[in-house]
Amino acid sequence: MSGTSSQLRIDKTSPFRWNVTFDHPPMNLIDPDTISELLALVGDMEADPEVRVVVFDSADPDFFLAHYDVARDPEDTICMPADGPTGMHPWLDVLARLSSAPAVSVAKIRGCARGAGSEFLVSCDMRFASRERAVLAQPEVGLALVPGGAPMHRIPFLVGRGRALEILLTSQDYDGELAERYGYVNRALPDAELDGFVDDIADRLASFDKTALAQTKHHVGEVSLADYTLMPATLDNFWASVAREGAQRRIATAFQQGLQDRTEVELRMGAYLAGLNEASTPGEVS
Repeated sequence: MSGTSSQLRIDKTSPFRWNVTFDHPPMNLIDPDTISELLALVGDMEADPEVRVVVFDSADPDFFLAHYDVARDPEDTICMPADGPTGMHPWLDVLARLSSAPAVSVAKIRGCARGAGSEFLVSCDMRFASRERAVLAQPEVGLALVPGGAPMHRIPFLVGRGRALEILLTSQDYDGELAERYGYVNRALPDAELDGFVDDIADRLASFDKTALAQTKHHVGEVSLADYTLMPATLDNFWASVAREGAQRRIATAFQQGLQDRTEVELRMGAYLAGLNEASTPGEVS
């Protein structure tokens, strides 16, 4: 059985392994609809008695999940009802529940995953990246923002404190090879080998006992996941930072240069953040 929603293509052909493809043109921006669809998916992962593993990928080879859609009215996201079991804002609820769901979440990364896209990835249980095509980053500080989805509470467990601060504070891009070296992803593989490798991992997990998988994952989480009650403060600080003059100025300049269009500023954002006071407009990419 397969399911279709407006931004997620969900393939449940195998009851034990689901495949979820982000497909939200023009560049897989995260918005309230993305969050709502992920909420429904995570609820299904929690309730389904058979699914062992869920693999996430993207229909767009240039953008896995670009980042949060900063052109949207912030109230659209701020006012989403916090009616999930954690009691947190739906975005934080999705991330916390994804990490604790009884099914294993595996991200197969091609394209850019920055900001909220990176927050989604580090909430998955495993991350496998294309050496040539993957780009991960937390660019918020470069835009005078505070990351809102609590990557500060996840990335240090993956890479250590010093490298976490480097990732979060410098707002640089990390290609697949460097992300692997840091521990930001499990492995980076040649792009031609990525699909087969992830298929082997996912099919292996899908063949195992669900209870053994879920309980082992739970106990790993006991010592590697931060207390989720710490997370709402990060989202509060994000929205407060969005309203500050410095952030508004830098975001406006980024839009002038090509933010949220298929331009070099999106494909190579880390290279542009230090020069946001320059008003040049990079050419569009096909």
